[in-house]
Amino acid sequence: MVTEGNHEIEIFPIIYPHGFKAYNARWLMPYQESGSTSNLYYSFDVAGSHIVMLGSYTDFDEDSAQHKWLEADLGKIDRKTTPWVIVLLHAPWYNTNSAHKGEGENMRKAMEDLLYKARVDVVFAGHVHAYERFTRIYDNKADPCGPVYITIGDGGNREGLALMFENPTSELSLYREPSFGHGRLRVLDETRAHWSWHRNNDSDSFVADEVWLESLTTTKSCWLNTGDRDGSKVSKDEL
Repeated sequence: MVTEGNHEIEIFPIIYPHGFKAYNARWLMPYQESGSTSNLYYSFDVAGSHIVMLGSYTDFDEDSAQHKWLEADLGKIDRKTTPWVIVLLHAPWYNTNSAHKGEGENMRKAMEDLLYKARVDVVFAGHVHAYERFTRIYDNKADPCGPVYITIGDGGNREGLALMFENPTSELSLYREPSFGHGRLRVLDETRAHWSWHRNNDSDSFVADEVWLESLTTTKSCWLNTGDRDGSKVSKDEL
């Protein structure tokens, strides 16, 4: 399963005015099964997790089809069936690298409330050719009921690595490194998952960063104001 990035836009005036022609032809996702009307955003369930794939390069404002679909999709989640909720998108909402700084800000402002109210557990992004893991965040502040944000855009690209991070380091950013690598998320059960980032520019893959995650379904205090106190239905180094 994939979601589109900036290299897939491919808009050429007059010839291809709407973009994503090649992407939609070659990477057809099962978007209709989740009620989406676009191949650029959709969701699916796997291994006790509800996975939401968002489109950074299609309309996302409050009146857009994507925003309305996301609100409806998150509202149908049964946390007893899928206790984990994970979101993937391309342009990161939180980023302390100088590369692509602020490019996801408008989307964050439009959609962050929806993810927060649904108690999304983790948000993965790419775009920035480096690795960075944040604490749980909502509205630019540490929040135990917000998602963990992870940028994992370091798989490799002819443009090379994004080497420049801002200093001093933000207290929200727990680990960052401009190296090639890959990540692994292991969902052990309905409450625990293990995330690890493996640096690849050594002779062997090396676990450079790892963290145990706890599903927000287990954090009762996060559900007191959502209308669902047990987290079953939504209509630190252990995070």
